[in-house]
Amino acid sequence: MAAPSTLQRLQKLIWVLIYGGLLTLVLGIATARTDAATGWVLMVGGGVVAAVGVVLIAVRARLKADPQG
Repeated sequence: MAAPSTLQRLQKLIWVLIYGGLLTLVLGIATARTDAATGWVLMVGGGVVAAVGVVLIAVRARLKADPQG
């Protein structure tokens, strides 16, 4: 059981991680053309961050809100 405000915060964090990770991944792909090492670091980092966001979706799905009252 979790408070509704905690679930709301978790949902916001999930989407920030997914979108931020995908943006970093795309920047890594673009950067890899000029600097391969930096590009790979950005791609791997962005992929990991996006994957954490996806895993948190599964965690959020298992959490239930506290009953009101």
